[in-house]
This record gives sequence, C-alpha cells and structure tokens, in this order.
Amino acid sequence: MTQPPTYPTPPSGGQPPAAGGVAPPPVPAPHGYAVPAQPGPAGYAPPGAAAGPPAGWTGPPGYAPPPGWVPPRPGVAPAPVAPNGQPLASFGDRLLAFLIDTAVASAVAMVLFLPAFLFIYVRMFREFTRTTPDGTLVEPDPRTFLTDIMLPLLLVELGLLVVMLGLYWLYHVEYLRRTGQTLGKKVMRIRVVPLDPNGVLDRGTAGRRYLVQFVAATLVPGLSYVDGLWQLWDKPWQQCLHDKFARTVVVKVAA
Repeated sequence: MTQPPTYPTPPSGGQPPAAGGVAPPPVPAPHGYAVPAQPGPAGYAPPGAAAGPPAGWTGPPGYAPPPGWVPPRPGVAPAPVAPNGQPLASFGDRLLAFLIDTAVASAVAMVLFLPAFLFIYVRMFREFTRTTPDGTLVEPDPRTFLTDIMLPLLLVELGLLVVMLGLYWLYHVEYLRRTGQTLGKKVMRIRVVPLDPNGVLDRGTAGRRYLVQFVAATLVPGLSYVDGLWQLWDKPWQQCLHDKFARTVVVKVAA
C-alpha cells in the first residue's frame, strides 16, 4: 500500500517551508511599519558606526589610549595625560631627576676645578700666614691681595660658570635629544617629548629648554624657582616655563 509523502513540521507561528525544505523569502513589512532591529553579538558594532572613546579616557579627542592603558576605578580621579596619551610625570619625579642630574654635573665640575681652587687656597694661606723674623704676622698688602688672590678667584669662578653652561649644553641638549632622557630621568622613568604627538625632539627644541632652564635662570635671580614650581599650577599639561617655551611635556614611561 503506497504511503502519502511526508512534509517537515511547519514552525510555530510562521509559514511552512516550501517543498524540498527551503524556507520562502521573508515577507516585507506592511507599508508604514518599521522592521525591528535585529540584535547583534555582544561587542559588535555595525559597519560605519563610530566608536566612542573608552570609559575613563581623558585624552584629547581623536587620540586612542596608549597600549597598556587601564581605565580608572570608579570614584578615583583619572591621572592627567599628555597629548600622546602617556601619563604626565609628577612634580616629585621631576624634582628628583633634576637633583640627580645636578649632582652628576657638580661632580664633573669639581673634578675639573678642584686643582685650581686648591692652588688659590694655598696662595691665600701663605699670604695670610707670612711672618717677620721676630715671628709677628705680616699685614697683607691690599694690592697684592687683589691681584694675587681675588682676581684669580673671580676668574676661576667665571670659568666655572662658562664650563658648567657648556657641560649643561652637552648633557641637557645633545644627550637629552637622543632619547628624551638624561641619567636622572632614566632613574625616575620619565621622558621629555614634544607637545605635538607628531613632533620630534630635535636640537632646536632641546636648546630652547636649555635657554630658559639654565641661561635665563642664571642671569635672572629667582627665575629658577619660578620655572621649576610653575608645573604645580599649570593646566592641563603640568609644564614648567622652559617646557612652555620649547613646547614640550614630561611623561612617565615604563623604562
């Protein structure tokens, strides 16, 4: 006895598939009714949709967070970042780096000028301890004191200033522009970078920092303190005056 052909069970609430198990094309919605949006998988954005900045990102618009960036915890103020997305160096880190660099430069200067200072000290000691045959001290001649002691001492101090400025140029310009770090900055893991993320830390940029931080600060009394403390109230990049003049910022780095 011939059995009638079997067909697949029609889905509930829909049209039965056509012969051969192929579903018919979807029926268009009636005029005036919008087709509801179909939810996509989690984390999926439709093509052409603009992705907004991640939660907690406080960097400039159009810049993505750097690799390894972690969003701040709720209730904790986000750390200030540079235009390139790296966290800005703190006042304490910059101060310690400056003190380390100053100690290195001072040690080099002492090695260079210690013989000259010892020579002047010996001459001063001899001048003030000369005695007559009867053992009384000889009163120093003012003219001899000026020409043989004070003038050489002033010349040595002037030479020390010139040499120190030269050493600072080699250290804070020629050495700094290679990697953006001096020895002190390497120890504290901070780096000088241009304010413009597409800029380059060249000799001109490092030289402008040097002119304000060392030359102008040497000539203008008190400027070095104002320059160094300026970052405490500067917003948003926490720049010193020499940073502003050179358009640089100091950031925290991993190594």
